Amino acid sequence: MSLLIPKSYWRQILLMIIVMGSLSFVFSLPPFGQNPDYHNFADQREFFNISNFFDVASSLTFLLIGIAGLIFCFKNDLGSMQNAWMVLFIGVSLVSIGSAHYHSDPNNLTLLWDRLPMTIGFIGLLIAILGEYISKQFGWLIIPSLLTGFFTVTYWQWFDDLRFYIWVQTISLLIIPVVMILYRSRYSHQWMLALALLFYALAKITELNDKRIFDLSGQLLSGHTVKHLLAAAGCLT
Repeated sequence: MSLLIPKSYWRQILLMIIVMGSLSFVFSLPPFGQNPDYHNFADQREFFNISNFFDVASSLTFLLIGIAGLIFCFKNDLGSMQNAWMVLFIGVSLVSIGSAHYHSDPNNLTLLWDRLPMTIGFIGLLIAILGEYISKQFGWLIIPSLLTGFFTVTYWQWFDDLRFYIWVQTISLLIIPVVMILYRSRYSHQWMLALALLFYALAKITELNDKRIFDLSGQLLSGHTVKHLLAAAGCLT
């Protein structure tokens, strides 16, 4: 009897190592909460009686892209992962509302309504990719995955501990490119997904350089506003 594990199983084992290893790493970290300085965005200009106007206004791009994505889902047969893709674009649409609400009055409570829809979007994308690249059986995970995502956000709100929320967001960004490398897509436009991930990576970089970009642009646009536009472009891709 051969003790060799079939080649196809190695990919699944690697994915499990990434998931369980990253979760174990998160458990090994001490609890950490939301830094209050996070709410202190570079561009706090007010227009039309709207505080932080450009961060609020740029949030609305998610609504346009989310609605466009939902219309596409309704008009096209996306197969067994149709529900997951719809969850993604529902999340993107709700991000516009949650983000605009948060940026009009940045604090931990309003941030909850920004992070919940972002979690919906991440979960929808992750399940859709797993279903498209590996097996349509991943589709049944959409509900328990959403519940897990909701738990991580509410857990942060209750206990001021961001570990699990960050893990859910990070594991999505880790798993998706690994799946793209390990598995062959049934579709010919997977380069667009890679482009979307690039847009999101750039969005995170601009978010971390909020004030620097604001100063370099002559206080025209902040890094966080640019982050919204890049993340929305990633969703459009």
